[in-house]
Amino acid sequence: MPNKDTQPVQGKMRAAQLLVKCLEHEGVEYIFGIPGEENIGVMDALLDSNIRFIVTRHEQGAAFMADVYGRLTGRAGVCMSTLGPGATNLVTGVADGNMDRAPMVAIAGQGATTRMHKESHQVLDLVNLFEPITKYSTQIREPEIVPEIVRKAFKFSQSEKPGATFIDFPENIAEMEVENLEPLKVQSPMPPQAAKGKCRQVAEMISNAQNPIIIAGNGIIRHGASKELVEFAEAINSPVATTFMAKGVIPSSHPLSLGTVGLKAHDLVAFGIDAADLVICVGYDLVEYDPGHWNPNHDKKIIHVDGSPAEVDTNYIVEAGVIGDLKDSMARIGAQCEREPIPAMKKLRSSIVKELKAHADDTAYPVKPQRIICGIRKVLAAEDIVISDVGAHKMWMARMYQAERPNTCIISNGFASMGISLPGAIAAKLVYPDRNVLAVCGDGGFMMNNQEIETAVRLGLNITILMFNDNKLGLIEWHQLRHYGRKSNIDVGNPDFVKFAEAFGAKGYKVEKTEDLESILETALGDGGVSLIDCPVDYSENMKLTERLKSMKSFEDC
Repeated sequence: MPNKDTQPVQGKMRAAQLLVKCLEHEGVEYIFGIPGEENIGVMDALLDSNIRFIVTRHEQGAAFMADVYGRLTGRAGVCMSTLGPGATNLVTGVADGNMDRAPMVAIAGQGATTRMHKESHQVLDLVNLFEPITKYSTQIREPEIVPEIVRKAFKFSQSEKPGATFIDFPENIAEMEVENLEPLKVQSPMPPQAAKGKCRQVAEMISNAQNPIIIAGNGIIRHGASKELVEFAEAINSPVATTFMAKGVIPSSHPLSLGTVGLKAHDLVAFGIDAADLVICVGYDLVEYDPGHWNPNHDKKIIHVDGSPAEVDTNYIVEAGVIGDLKDSMARIGAQCEREPIPAMKKLRSSIVKELKAHADDTAYPVKPQRIICGIRKVLAAEDIVISDVGAHKMWMARMYQAERPNTCIISNGFASMGISLPGAIAAKLVYPDRNVLAVCGDGGFMMNNQEIETAVRLGLNITILMFNDNKLGLIEWHQLRHYGRKSNIDVGNPDFVKFAEAFGAKGYKVEKTEDLESILETALGDGGVSLIDCPVDYSENMKLTERLKSMKSFEDC
């Protein structure tokens, strides 16, 4: 945790040592990254620090680890690279963290300031490169400003709405000496209370509505307001749909839970939004699910409850907004509302539950994606963590995985980057060593950062990777078939994944009978090390779902 009081640093030290002292003061536990020539000053200073440096096999993996660390803890994850290609390799993970509202700080070494005015080996203008994908991007130009820059980077990163920041640290500045400087005091603003008049106005609108519905977003997790969301939903008797990034903020088993919104197709929960005369968006970021998909005719009455004002969007013109601490806002609005349950929404939930259970006992092989997800849910405990990669499996996980706790199903959906699941699982296990951690990926996403298996093995982590394997880019095929009725250049070749895992010192399994899925999962999770499960998947279910949703006239057609 951050140190609230400053700790004087006596005597002379290099700027690199001061940087590390400032990171310690911010409560940094881990730095994920790769050493390089231009960051050796920081690497040397870390030898005398309690911060643990996690050497990754690619800078993108390091950035994803910092990204997921930030989402799980609410504290900035830190990643570090050298200059040039090392820094550019951070870009995808930094952009992902920034768009998914994950607090993270990226640090890159840089060439000496004495050669930055001219064409020079591996030197890029990194500040301008990272500026569009961060909340704050800067260069340390004098050793004396290290404390201010580090404090500002963490403050910006962790303030609502959180995101990524970037620090460029030239090698000659890192070696300069400073004297009697100290880290700055760690301070965080308290979220304000919402205006009483706004809470009263919104409460009246909710009380007068016939069919209100709540769309809960990732802001609920950032504000730690899951308990308050459930109490709010119960107080106003309103069903709750969550975005992909807010899964678990209301338990899937709760009678007011309608599951997730996020598919572009008209899914079951969309019928609930269709029927609603008032949409209450709580902690919702437009990047999570474009309102054009659920309010295409601009005719929905929308209430915006969040820590920040609403984004400007043609499809998101709010009737009323309540800006402030989400816990306080929901409690005060709920206390002023009087509503009865909505029978039609109970019928909708029944249809959704029926859909979730439809393939629980399916034995067809290759395994249907619905069946894989039923197996995952059966084996994992409520507090266990799933990190989903991006691909066709993500759409099934987001739609069907029943999360019972917040932050137990991590899905990248703002930037939606392939390759996040394995690095993310490493970060999750470091944060929660006593929980089972499962990386769920496709063969395409896995092959983008598969080298981090070595990192997990070297760290002695107990994580399991479950791969939906179709030997192609299944999500792209799905889109191609939907739009054009034919596929184009999506087939790939894969190694023997069992042998691949074993070559890294991990264990490898292949699901050869659907009935064996749960037992293999249980064995892998109990191995005490890194395990990879190759599970052939039948993605013909993708287009079957598309056609079925297109044909549905009401949720009762489920």
